[in-house]
Amino acid sequence: QVQLVESGGGLVQAGGSLRLSCVASGRAFGDYAMGWFRQAPGKEREFVAAISWSGGSTYYADFVKGRFTISRGTTDNTVYLQMNSLKPEDTAGYYCAAVAARADFPCSGYGCYANPDLYDYWGQGTQVTVSS
Repeated sequence: QVQLVESGGGLVQAGGSLRLSCVASGRAFGDYAMGWFRQAPGKEREFVAAISWSGGSTYYADFVKGRFTISRGTTDNTVYLQMNSLKPEDTAGYYCAAVAARADFPCSGYGCYANPDLYDYWGQGTQVTVSS
């Protein structure tokens, strides 16, 4: 029902910025909460940021607070991750994920949105490499 395609990754020096985009196709995209995760080689996938289906609530991992901002486009077909003050340890593949909003949504808050098992749809990822 939903397909996600990430873009915007690349090579940047430490302290620089990148903006990642996740373009969604499919019906009722505006009714989906969205998250960003990242995974470095040999590492587990970890939560980065998430936004509610309405855009009214956002959640961030501690290691990106104050540096990254997640937002929705006005047409609700694109989700962005603005990444500032990038560090070498931010180097990873970045993936967007989506889950349908529903009346019986199983959880709320950071612990809910940071759980990768919450999400039903995943993009293929975009690589972010931060040099020293």
